[in-house]
Amino acid sequence: MSIVLSAPSLKRIVGRSLLVLLTIGLTLLWLVLAARPALAQANTINYSHTLLENRDFSNMDLSGAVFVSAEMRETNFAGANLKNAMLTKGNMLGANLSGADLTGALVDRVTLYKANLSNAILEDATLTNSILDEAVVDGADFTNALIDRYAVAKLCKYATGVNPKTGVDTRESLGCR
Repeated sequence: MSIVLSAPSLKRIVGRSLLVLLTIGLTLLWLVLAARPALAQANTINYSHTLLENRDFSNMDLSGAVFVSAEMRETNFAGANLKNAMLTKGNMLGANLSGADLTGALVDRVTLYKANLSNAILEDATLTNSILDEAVVDGADFTNALIDRYAVAKLCKYATGVNPKTGVDTRESLGCR
């Protein structure tokens, strides 16, 4: 049993198939172009690869902000809300983070040399491969923060105080002996 199609029938079948494929393709294209970004991403502040030296971000709400490879020397973040912020590969040499809330922040490979972290909240923050030499940590709360053992040992040499908001002893939050 064989099926024989005439040329006009074959053209109609091919034409309809192409029309169906074109309709599907245009529908998919419309869906991709009409899709909105996720709400969490739509409102994210992104300062990646920017020069923010000596800027004043004091008392600002920067929760979830992204500061990847940003130059933040001597930048003022005093009292700022930096919850869940991403501060990676940045330079925060001498930055003022006193009283800032960095709960859940990712502070990976950041130079915090001589930074002021007094009374800052770094609960559940990740501070891996970061340079914290000579940072002021009086009253800082590092509860459940992930910090390199070497950095903790250095901080324990001069860590003092109790965080005024959380009531947590700085040395205790670092796990100092």
